[in-house]
Amino acid sequence: MSRHEAASTGLVADGDTRREGRIGGALLPPPAVAGLRVRELAAPDEALLQRFFDANPRYFEIVQDEPARPDAGYQELHEPMPPGMSFDRKWIVGWLDDAGDLAAVANVVGNLIAPGVWHLGLFIVDASRHGTGDARALYRGIEDWARSNGAQWMRLGVVEGNDRAERFWTRQGYVQMRTREGTPMGRTVKTVLFKMKALAGGSVDEYLALVERDRPETPSPSGASVR
Repeated sequence: MSRHEAASTGLVADGDTRREGRIGGALLPPPAVAGLRVRELAAPDEALLQRFFDANPRYFEIVQDEPARPDAGYQELHEPMPPGMSFDRKWIVGWLDDAGDLAAVANVVGNLIAPGVWHLGLFIVDASRHGTGDARALYRGIEDWARSNGAQWMRLGVVEGNDRAERFWTRQGYVQMRTREGTPMGRTVKTVLFKMKALAGGSVDEYLALVERDRPETPSPSGASVR
């Protein structure tokens, strides 16, 4: 969805613009689904995350026209934010079942571009849980957690053609802002549909005043990131 059924550990590379000290409240989203526990994933969880990606190839086949690459887990945990983008905090959140296997993963960025704007960079729920309502419950937990930490807007991108994701996010109340063509995704290039949801009653105009890059008429930069 932002990238699954949907769509890091705060590892920050040189050139990232990270604001400190603005996020309070609960450290992580709630488990939201019975039998699951939640934790922030870090470098030691690379193999665990890679197994989850390998077990859920459909998202990657839609988004990048091939299964997850062998280094997908590493890249998800260590990928830096695009240069010059301000943000407060980045999390890779994992929901684990009683066996210690991942049931879902989310990449969440707090206060991206502007205070109050949160970005959902990835949300994948294990295929065995599709159709159970777990994706909706987990997402609501993310949204409530973000709101409790000051989020006024949620933002994400959906790769065009990921119809399941588009339907899911529409049901969650997201509206489309901008279409960005020519976005590199793995070894291919895709069109990404950027969507937004107001969490505190704000208008589209108020959002676009904060996030100019999401205006429909904004040209796509060459080699644009999904964010």
